[in-house]
Amino acid sequence: MTTAGDGTHVLVFPFPAQGHMIPLLDLTHQLASRGLTITILITSKNLSLLNPLLSKNPTIQTLILPFPAHPSIPSGVENVKDMPPDGFRAMIPAMGELYNPLLNWFHNHPSPPVAIVSDMFLGWTHHLACQLSIRRLVFSPSGAMALSVAYSMWCDLPKRDDPNDDNALISFAKVPNSPIYPWWQLSALYRYYVEGDPVSEFIKDGFESNMASWGLVFNSFSELERVYLDHLMEVLGHDRVWAVGPLVPSPINDQSSPIERGGSSSVLPSDVLSWLDTCEDRTVVYVCFGSQAVLSNKQMEKLALGLEKSGVKFIWCIKESTKGHVEGQYGVIPCGFKDRAAKRGFLIRGWAPQVLILSHRAVGAFLTHCGWNSVLEGIFAGVPMLAWPMGADQFANATLLVDQLRVASRACEGAQAVPNSDELSRSLTKAVGKNREEMVRAMKLRDAALDTIKEGGNSTKNVDELIRSLT
Repeated sequence: MTTAGDGTHVLVFPFPAQGHMIPLLDLTHQLASRGLTITILITSKNLSLLNPLLSKNPTIQTLILPFPAHPSIPSGVENVKDMPPDGFRAMIPAMGELYNPLLNWFHNHPSPPVAIVSDMFLGWTHHLACQLSIRRLVFSPSGAMALSVAYSMWCDLPKRDDPNDDNALISFAKVPNSPIYPWWQLSALYRYYVEGDPVSEFIKDGFESNMASWGLVFNSFSELERVYLDHLMEVLGHDRVWAVGPLVPSPINDQSSPIERGGSSSVLPSDVLSWLDTCEDRTVVYVCFGSQAVLSNKQMEKLALGLEKSGVKFIWCIKESTKGHVEGQYGVIPCGFKDRAAKRGFLIRGWAPQVLILSHRAVGAFLTHCGWNSVLEGIFAGVPMLAWPMGADQFANATLLVDQLRVASRACEGAQAVPNSDELSRSLTKAVGKNREEMVRAMKLRDAALDTIKEGGNSTKNVDELIRSLT
C-alpha cells in the first residue's frame, strides 16, 4: 500500500539542464500524486517544461524567480542546452545567486516547505536549509557508482604526478570494484578545479554540502547498483539513501509529446512508429547522444560511413550546433548520405521520442553517450548498448554497463574521438546479430527494472519510505 503525504509541503528545485530536470519532474509527479504539497522553483524560460507535470497535478505550485545575470552566460539563456560548450561550469555559481531571493520567499510564506529536494549541482541549498532549520535532500540524476566516484574525487582531491599528462591513471581504491580512469576522463568540473579560485571553491563546497545533507535520492534501483548504494550509506554514516528509479515514463504517455519532455523535433512520433513497424524485430540500431553532445563534422562523417558499411537499419538523432560552436563545422550531415541511406535509415533533427523508440520491438541496439537517463531508458527497454561516453559521469556509467553488468560493448571514447568507420561498422553489425548474450542479460535487467517499480517492488517501497521520512 502506498504512503500518503498528508499535505506536507516540500520545495522541489531542479537544475536547469534537460537531463537533470526531467527525472526530478518525474519524481515530483510521484510525490504529488501521493499527497505531498509541492512547490517547484523554476526560472521563467524553463516554465514550459513543467506543462505536462502541471496538467497532471494541478495542485502543484510554481515559484518563478528571475534567472541571475552572469558574465559568462549569454543574455536570455536559462538552460544548459542553450549554453556555449564551456558554459556548464558557469551555471552552477549563477544559480547560487538565488540564495537570498529564496530565503526571502521562505520568510514571507504563510506555510513554508518543511524540506527542500534539490539537484546535486545545487549544493548551496544545504546551507539555506540549515539556516531555515529544515531538511535538504539531494536529488542525483546520476547513478550511485558515478556519485561514489565523484564523492571520492572531491574528498581526496587526487592529482597527477605530471600536470601535463592527460593519460595519467587515477585510481579510486575506496570505491567498490576500484575503478581506474585516465585523467582526461574525470569530470571537467574537477579537472579545472583551482584551489582558491571562487568558482572552483563554490563547486567543491557544493559537493561537500551534498555529503552533509540530510538525505540522498537516486534515479536508480537497488538491483542495478546495490553495492554502490550500500557503499554510500557507509561513507555518509546513515541509511537515508533512497533509490527510487528508474524514473521512466510509460511509452504510451511518451508518445503524445516528445516536445513536452524537453525539446522540439523534426518528426512526429507517429512517423517514427510507422517506420519502425516496417522493420523486423531487433534489427534497428538507435543512435543518439543526448541533449548536449554535438558531433564535429569529422565525427559525423565517420559515423555515417560506419552506418553505411554495416548495412544495418538505423534511427539517428542529430543535435543541431549551438552558440559557441564554429558555424558549419558541427552537426552537418555528410553530402548525399540522406539519399543513400533512405531505404534503411531514419534521421531525426532535434529532440527524439526516445522512450517510444527504445520500447519498440524493432530496436535491437542503442549507440549512446551513456548519459544516465539514456542508460536507464535503455535498460528499461531491455536493449543492449554500444557505449560512446563523452564526459561528466558517462565514463563511470560505461564501466558499469560494459565491465560489470555486461549489457554493453565499447564503440568509442571521448567527446573529441573520431571513430574508425570499419571498426564501428563491425560493432554495429554485431550489435544486432543473433544469439547475443548481452541481449539475454539486458532482458533480465529489464525484468528487474519492471519489478522494482511495481507495487511491493524495492523502488516503490523506497518512495513510500521517502514520503514517510518527510512527513
